[in-house]
Amino acid sequence: MKRLSIVAALAATPAAAASGPFFSLGNTDFVVLIAFVIFIAVLVALKVPSKITEMLDKRAHGIETDLSEARSLREEAQGVLAAYERKHKDVQDQADRIVASAREEAQAAGAKAQADLDESIERRIQGAHDQIASAEAAAVREIRDRAVQIAVAAAGDALARQMDANRNSVLFDEAIQAVETKLH
Repeated sequence: MKRLSIVAALAATPAAAASGPFFSLGNTDFVVLIAFVIFIAVLVALKVPSKITEMLDKRAHGIETDLSEARSLREEAQGVLAAYERKHKDVQDQADRIVASAREEAQAAGAKAQADLDESIERRIQGAHDQIASAEAAAVREIRDRAVQIAVAAAGDALARQMDANRNSVLFDEAIQAVETKLH
C-alpha cells in the first residue's frame, strides 16, 4: 500500500501532465524548472545561503548570549535573595533582642518601682512610729508635769498647814546658809 501511494505521487508530477516533449520552451514545467534553477543559481552567486547561515549563526550566538546573561541574572537574583533573607534574619534577631531587652527593662523598672514603694511605705511606717513615740513621750512629760504641779500644790498646802511664822523664818535662814556654803 505504501509503495502504491509513492508511485502514484511520482506519476502525478506536473511534468507528466504536460503535453509534448519535456525539453521544449512550450512546456511550462520545463520553463518553471529552468526559472527555478536560475533562481537558485542567482541565490548561490549572491552568496545568500552563506548570508542566511551567517544570520542564523548570529541569531544562535545572540540566543546563547541571552541565555548566559539570563543565567547570570538568575544567579545574581539568587544571591540578592539570599542576602535579603540574611538581612531579614538579622533584623528579626535584632528585633527579638530589642523586645527581650525591653521586657527585661520593664521587669527591672517594675521591681525598682516595687522596691521604691516598699521603701516609701517603710519610711511612712517608721515616721508614724516616731510620731507615736513622740506623742507618747509628750503625754508622759505632760502627765509628769501635771503630777509635779499637783504634788507641789499638795506639798504647798501641807506645808502651809504645818508652817507658822517662826518655823518659816528658821527654814529661810537655813536655806540662805546652805546657799552661802555652796557658793563659797
